[in-house]
Amino acid sequence: MGTFTRRRLAAVALVATTALLGATGCGGGDDEAADGPVTLTVDVFGQFGYEELYQEYMADHPDVKIVERGTGGNLDEYSPKLTQWLAAGKGAGDVVAIEEGLLVEYKANPQNFVNLLDHGAAELKGNFLDWKWNQGLTADGKQLIGLGTDVGGMAMCYRKDLFAKAGLPTDRDAVGRLWPTWQDYIKVGEQFTAKKTGAAFLDAATNTFNTILLQTAGNTTGYSYYDTGNKLVVASNPAVKQAYDTTMDIIDSGLSGRYGSWSEEWVSAFKQSKFATIACPAWMTGVIEGNAGPGAKGKWDIAQIPGNGGNWGGSFLAVPKQSKHQAEAIALAKFLTSAKGQIGAFKAKGPLPSSPQALADPAIVDSTSAYFSDAPVGTIFATGAKSLKPVYMGPKNQAVRTEVENAVRTVELGKRTPEQGWADAVANAEKAAAK
Repeated sequence: MGTFTRRRLAAVALVATTALLGATGCGGGDDEAADGPVTLTVDVFGQFGYEELYQEYMADHPDVKIVERGTGGNLDEYSPKLTQWLAAGKGAGDVVAIEEGLLVEYKANPQNFVNLLDHGAAELKGNFLDWKWNQGLTADGKQLIGLGTDVGGMAMCYRKDLFAKAGLPTDRDAVGRLWPTWQDYIKVGEQFTAKKTGAAFLDAATNTFNTILLQTAGNTTGYSYYDTGNKLVVASNPAVKQAYDTTMDIIDSGLSGRYGSWSEEWVSAFKQSKFATIACPAWMTGVIEGNAGPGAKGKWDIAQIPGNGGNWGGSFLAVPKQSKHQAEAIALAKFLTSAKGQIGAFKAKGPLPSSPQALADPAIVDSTSAYFSDAPVGTIFATGAKSLKPVYMGPKNQAVRTEVENAVRTVELGKRTPEQGWADAVANAEKAAAK
């Protein structure tokens, strides 16, 4: 998922959780009675859409109790906690979510995780897109760290009512035709801004930057901040600079509401209709609905993303070796990442399946979203999913990305010039990678 990534970002209460991830307490069901059901703790971030799936699983497995922990969308809080628990050998959940941008970092210490290949996972390979399966393997192919959950096909979510107020088309196909390129998107934004609707054209530059980067990298180099040899290439990868320059054009055109992504201000901006568009990987639909609330139902719609496709987000479920209930945890992870589980998660919160069987299922292909004006979300997101081009992410991707986006943010807030921001991005990325 994702995330999302970022599903990987700030503390927004997006997931119904039974306990905060930041709370102390041990994973692995240490507190269950000796003769009671096995308690499996699942650590997640963002909206995985598992609530109903948990209930179904527990109904079929009365000897299992599932407890989910999370911090909304905040990977910046989630990942350090998980890393700490893995290093300490205690505290992690029995099943843990790992975002794609952090996977390489965790694969560097495969001894922390159960090798799912030793537990019948090899027979499940055909249940995942090839590249998604391969992402979960260690470099030597001998250990499978995690089973894939979702992928993050791209679109653009927009407010129909605000477009109408600005005199722009509102039909999703007509809107998509407005912006075949990001420069066209900027032109539409300038038209929108000139109408003084009281809303910004987009939420924040960082979300758009990441979208452009992953799209550009997927269509060119195949990597972003690190090349496939794990060399830091922020300064030399043309995909990074191209995404940065385009984002600077967006900022210079005054299109951003400057609502820091995943902040409380950002959440309030959804509720108060303060911006008209947001880069929208599949998992973002659940975020938008959760943030904007029921009052915005039918006001949002989904159109084609400027540029050409792209993939943002996607996660994996892994089982730490410290789990006291590995067999039960593996069985749960297999269920949640099965085609049935991925379809259930999509129906609940919108994360796009990484299972070809799920992507071909009428439950996905024919699905629509009442919240997003009956948009054919299955067609929009699933049609091109099998041809999505993954972007390689290196060992310190999360830390490096944070520094680059912080530099974008300083320009967006008027604290640095674009030239100064780029210099900061390069320098601070190098420092983050060296830690």
